[in-house]
Amino acid sequence: MKIFYLFDLIFAADLLVGLDSSAFHNCLQEQVRLQGQVRLLEHQLEQQQLKIQQLLQEKEIQLINRGDINNVIDLGGKRHYADCVEIFNSGHRQSGFYKIKALKSPREFLAYCDMQEGGGWTVIQRRSDGSQKFSRIWDDYKQGFGDFSSANGEYWLGNENLHYLTTQGNYTLRIDLADFEGNRRYAQYKSFTVGDEESSYLMNCGNYSGTAGDSLSGGFHPEETWWASHKGMKFSTFDKDNDNYEGNCAEEDKAGWWFNRCHSANLNGLYYNGPYTAMTDNGVVWYTWHGWWYSLKSVVMKIRPAEFEPNLV
Repeated sequence: MKIFYLFDLIFAADLLVGLDSSAFHNCLQEQVRLQGQVRLLEHQLEQQQLKIQQLLQEKEIQLINRGDINNVIDLGGKRHYADCVEIFNSGHRQSGFYKIKALKSPREFLAYCDMQEGGGWTVIQRRSDGSQKFSRIWDDYKQGFGDFSSANGEYWLGNENLHYLTTQGNYTLRIDLADFEGNRRYAQYKSFTVGDEESSYLMNCGNYSGTAGDSLSGGFHPEETWWASHKGMKFSTFDKDNDNYEGNCAEEDKAGWWFNRCHSANLNGLYYNGPYTAMTDNGVVWYTWHGWWYSLKSVVMKIRPAEFEPNLV
């Protein structure tokens, strides 16, 4: 009996040793499997980090191409600049968005300063791609709206801001126009002013010069000025009709503007790709260049004091 008992103990011990060896082998296999998963996850993480870095680089290139980087320029300090000429003559020659505070304005506002073509131009309107809606209510045009960060972003500076800017001196208006065929023209007007809200932001301008023709004051034909001139017109939006037409020009032509009966220039109209057809001539129109049924590719309206002399120091 003792021999059989001893044999059972030996057999049980061998069985336990066999079990321990099998469990140990399985543990090693699991460890190898987990190490393989860790290496795979590390590789995937490295690939994701490389992809993120690549995407960030591509995004930076896109931003540079669009001109979005460093377009809002903080000059710091407590000094207020009345317009882009003051910024230019203070030695800041980079085009971009700056904070401006016209002399009688109650607040600062952002405006794009175009430091090309002699510098000091304050951009008051830009059309470039149709990304912004310009068929808006009175209060939107009063305060301003649009993209105030991108170099080519569409915006309207605001009629209040136009009033404060143009009443602090004698300003020249320049309008740069481009079509979809790569051609460029410009129109320039002396003594550009915009009244206050009580006057419905009445606009006036002086003598024309340029290559695009005189659509703003209707000077292309003396007998057409009674309906075509925007000079001396009040501003209209579809919710505030101040034009000389029996209907509502702003509603028909989908824009806020200094309408007469209705227009020979509508630079806030709907954005089409060149020639268009519609119920009314509601495109981005400059009549004396492309007529009523061609919508321009880009427009920049900008102002600068007439007496501007660049500070070259």
